[in-house]
Amino acid sequence: MRDGSDHGHRSDLAALIESLTPGQLATPSLCDAWTVRDVAVHLTHSHTSPARAVVAACRYGFRFNTMIRELAVRDRTSAADAAIKLRAMVGSRRHPIGTTPMAPLLDSLLHGQDITVPLTIDRAMPPDAATACADYLWSTGFPFHARRRHGGRRFVATDSDFAVGTGDVVEAPIRDIVMLFGGRTSAAGALAPST
Repeated sequence: MRDGSDHGHRSDLAALIESLTPGQLATPSLCDAWTVRDVAVHLTHSHTSPARAVVAACRYGFRFNTMIRELAVRDRTSAADAAIKLRAMVGSRRHPIGTTPMAPLLDSLLHGQDITVPLTIDRAMPPDAATACADYLWSTGFPFHARRRHGGRRFVATDSDFAVGTGDVVEAPIRDIVMLFGGRTSAAGALAPST
């Protein structure tokens, strides 16, 4: 699990995407200015070739957040075709240029929530996978900077063997911790320090 392999998360996401109605696909996701469909399409971009990624980076002046957002919004792939592409990616260790092998797993878990939370669909995060992602998010800087943003707090998962940081203790399910570390503050539950 620590190598970032998706272990079927992509096939689960594909089935979820196929089950959504046009109205659900058009719903704003947790990702700013993206619909649920945009997130689904973005998930297929992790197999973009390095050459195409470099061309896109140049086109957008190496403003990577802008590039990622625009590529998803401008990609006219249907949700059904995105699901097919996701299934074809199951088991692949390929990841976007400039990222680590953890990227596919992290994308599956975080973007799965970006899709389901606004639709009030409860999507569980397997504890082992979520713990691996929380460890990665805490120990890595760009683009999330979790350790810097949440300094002075100790995070303890209530449903997995995870604890990091020093300071005021925050106890929460590992899913909420991953969401908080991944920048989804509004969807991360009530992560107030324990008294």
